[in-house]
Amino acid sequence: MSRRAAGDPDVRPESVYEVHLGSWRKRPPEERGEWDPGWLGYRELADELLPYARDLGFTHVELLPVMEHPLDQSWGYQPLGFFAPTSRFGTPDDFRYFVDRAHALGLGVILDWVPGHFPEDAHGLARFDGTPLYEHPDPRQARHPDWGTLVFDYGKPPVRAFLASSAIHWLEDYHVDGLRVDAVASMLYLDYSRTDGEWVPNEHGGNENLAAVAFLRGLNDAVTEECPGVLMIAEESTSWPGVSHGTDRGGLGFHRKWNMGWMNDTLEVVSDEPETRARLYDRLTFSLLYAFSERFVLPLSHDEVVYEKRSLLYKTPGGDDRRFDGLRLLLAYQWAHPGKKLLFMGGELAQRTEWNADGSLDWALLDEPRHRGVQELVRALNRLHRDEPALHAQDFRPEGFEWLECHDPERTVVAFVRWSFGWTEPVVVAANFGAHTRTPLRMPVPFGGRYRVLVDTHRPEFGGPGSAIPGEMEAIAGRLGGRDHYLELEMPGLSAVYLKWMGA
Repeated sequence: MSRRAAGDPDVRPESVYEVHLGSWRKRPPEERGEWDPGWLGYRELADELLPYARDLGFTHVELLPVMEHPLDQSWGYQPLGFFAPTSRFGTPDDFRYFVDRAHALGLGVILDWVPGHFPEDAHGLARFDGTPLYEHPDPRQARHPDWGTLVFDYGKPPVRAFLASSAIHWLEDYHVDGLRVDAVASMLYLDYSRTDGEWVPNEHGGNENLAAVAFLRGLNDAVTEECPGVLMIAEESTSWPGVSHGTDRGGLGFHRKWNMGWMNDTLEVVSDEPETRARLYDRLTFSLLYAFSERFVLPLSHDEVVYEKRSLLYKTPGGDDRRFDGLRLLLAYQWAHPGKKLLFMGGELAQRTEWNADGSLDWALLDEPRHRGVQELVRALNRLHRDEPALHAQDFRPEGFEWLECHDPERTVVAFVRWSFGWTEPVVVAANFGAHTRTPLRMPVPFGGRYRVLVDTHRPEFGGPGSAIPGEMEAIAGRLGGRDHYLELEMPGLSAVYLKWMGA
């Protein structure tokens, strides 16, 4: 608790393993009773899930909502008990054990927290005292059309106090290290998912929910003051300005914002046929036009592997060889791009099927070398993310990034430098999103001297087919791309490589 409050979290490595507790792993059928769904309890998860996440090198686990909720299939996103950990997995003290065990292992715990809506169940908050106490009395402002739920009336002081108390309860009483606030856009806009006549403008005639804006700013200021070092993270999918800027500068006061634009653009590229990705090249470069406007998290979350969106492995087209190459490229690109990282469980296994909240991850996949190789790649990327300052210290500063190649749509290659503070210890990254090997790929580099390969996604230890890129190489003197030195690589299609400058 004291460590998290010390120093600047923005310059620390931050790699988050997102988990749905009920479907990460289940007890085998032979160990269950007749009506037993096979869930592991908080204490079992503390002893199995947390060491696993630490072994893979993640810095945090993020749990889909554990607040008590009536419907398993809501994944916790329709909470009724805003102060109670769900009894599905044990008691409040069992959950405290989980958090304490995480801290003992050096892991932070982030909870998804849902102040944007609540279900209409009679045993919940709806018409709590026979009147619309928590929701707005006007149904145009009280009902959420997407989820069939009710929206809090953020203009009421008791409602704001109730929600702020819930947030601080999890942070103070359970020692949780952060809250990811769900569906912030649905709170900010009065016309969110509504058509004309279904919403009421604010006092200025606009569509901004001024009461919700005031609530979020007050909440984030209170958390920052009461719980130093805690992360408040917004799942916010629009261009609302200053989501992760301080309230003293007109922002909402969050410490992080999910970068949904990066996610959508990147997944559009990797889902396209490699032979035609030249037309989508700008999707790979556009994110750097705004990458430092907010303190971004790069999410590959649960929302992207359900409802027929396919698993990460099956987002990439082609046969198995091409799919695995594409998934390793996607993960390496995510870890190299500026911003903190988030990966939903199963991505590290190269899960073949979509996530099923009623099932379990397919752990038997690790018997196959290529699946085990993807897991080893995630472990290696997390290790580098932690050990190389260039890959985390300046995630939110433009000084930490420099393009080397961003004008090569025909070959669909990008290359860039990640810099640490002081312009030292650079890590050079090249990614070939095209289908064909580039022989040679000439890539400008910042300095002359030796470069050592840190990661090559085609190497056999990651389940790759092998690579002709040597483990170490010498820069060649010559003018290229505004630089005085370059490297020549035999760069396979659908691959990425990280190189570290070792000195002249």
